[in-house]
Amino acid sequence: MESGEGLRSRPQALKSIRTKTADKGRLEDAKDNSELVEEEPLSPSARLFHEPNFNVYIIAIMGCKTKIHEDVVRANLNHTLLKHPRFSSLQVEDDKGDMKWVRTKVDLDKHIRVPDLNPDMESGDQFVEDYVYNLSKTAIDRSQQPLWDLHLLNVKTSDAEAVGIFRIHHSLGDGTSLISLLLACTRKITDPAALPTVPVKKKKEKSSNPLWLSRCFIWLWWIFRLFWHTVVDVFMFIATAMFLKDTETPLKGPPGVEFTPRRIVHRTVSLDDIKLVKNAMDMTVNDVALGITQAGLSRYLNRKYGNNLPKNIRLRSTLLINIRTSAGIQAFADMMENDTKAKWGNWIGYILLPFSIALRDDDPLDYVRQAKATVDRKKHSFEALYTFSISEFILKTLGIKRASALSHRIITHTTMCFSNLVGPLEEIGYYGHPMAYLAPSCYGQPHALMINFQSYINKMTIVLSVDEGTIPHPRELCDDIVHSLELIKNAVIAKGLVKESHNTNGTCSENSNSIIT
Repeated sequence: MESGEGLRSRPQALKSIRTKTADKGRLEDAKDNSELVEEEPLSPSARLFHEPNFNVYIIAIMGCKTKIHEDVVRANLNHTLLKHPRFSSLQVEDDKGDMKWVRTKVDLDKHIRVPDLNPDMESGDQFVEDYVYNLSKTAIDRSQQPLWDLHLLNVKTSDAEAVGIFRIHHSLGDGTSLISLLLACTRKITDPAALPTVPVKKKKEKSSNPLWLSRCFIWLWWIFRLFWHTVVDVFMFIATAMFLKDTETPLKGPPGVEFTPRRIVHRTVSLDDIKLVKNAMDMTVNDVALGITQAGLSRYLNRKYGNNLPKNIRLRSTLLINIRTSAGIQAFADMMENDTKAKWGNWIGYILLPFSIALRDDDPLDYVRQAKATVDRKKHSFEALYTFSISEFILKTLGIKRASALSHRIITHTTMCFSNLVGPLEEIGYYGHPMAYLAPSCYGQPHALMINFQSYINKMTIVLSVDEGTIPHPRELCDDIVHSLELIKNAVIAKGLVKESHNTNGTCSENSNSIIT
């Protein structure tokens, strides 16, 4: 299946990326069509995503409740997304090998794909899943256009009337900023002039301890623990770069897995169920998401090991943290409407998050307690800041190749990627098209497994991006995570931590229709 014109096989595209001659020809062609304005160079992290082993693309799958009108999308893109300099700039490599952003005129015919579809196809779900799978085999030709495209599939699936697929090269920005930018292009269904409401983290109230000596002791202890945790985390980062590898399990991909296509599936569960556990155990949504993921991974691996799960499995997730805080939806909307400035770019540090792999059938709540303890410990550390500084130092002193090798080694010595993104609190429309769900993911990463959580209104979408050679049945893993939420929720109710009158009907659907199949 062709994913659209202008696409080529990934190995061919990677070869093109490294050819300076193509850049020179592209500049000459662009000069004939538009005025080019040279801007700032690519950040080191953005440049890293052009290395062959880090050619990562972000995929945002948007399910819509109505058919998608191409003319409406085209008209609105000109007034929103194309005003962002990254989405209307070429990435040009000069004679010295440095890459810079250069503004150019965008031809939407090269960016919007609307394939002719058979209205009588047997399964719309399978078609969409296969379309994304085939899309992950390709790369956007950097010599022709800015590195993004949008695929509009007017095909009915089990949970949407049509599907839009945004594909964006990771060099354009980090995942959080790109999803925020996408949401800045949406509006509330109830108020078409209003931006979506996205919850923000509440600041904890300061303790009113009147004893000065007690406050001083607590402050010193806090500083000592912060210092100690940072030292330990940086040591583990260096050890991982040198020799410390995760246990070889059925979830860990082989060398070269970054070049394989990805099967992306998703499942939507009730956010109210997650909040039920969160409130009952005085935790965060992220704690619960990590807890049910730990439980699901443990169930999956136990089955793969023939119900004889080994002890002391080392399984870690690499969290790529943008140390430059995202500007937020309002700032991005103002930038597109009023040409204002907003923080942008890939300034990425690493956090190595260990997962506790064990069977805890006696008390499933231990999965969530363990996850909270791990997260609280990681929050009290400057791990991301120092790992970013180490990577920057290596890049500036030893060059992009060595920095790329370090990053690749860190990631391949761990097992998976994990992220949890907060979405709108109310129903939104993408250029007037009501959205049913949002499912973000990636391909091109040196992991065989990536798990993303994305909230939207009262739902949570769990998205898996897998290498089928490593994880041939990703729906089974999806089922394990969903079933783990059900077990943990039932355990909370059984222990009397919440009132049993809580509505639990239909909250964790086991219906396979909620997966793109």
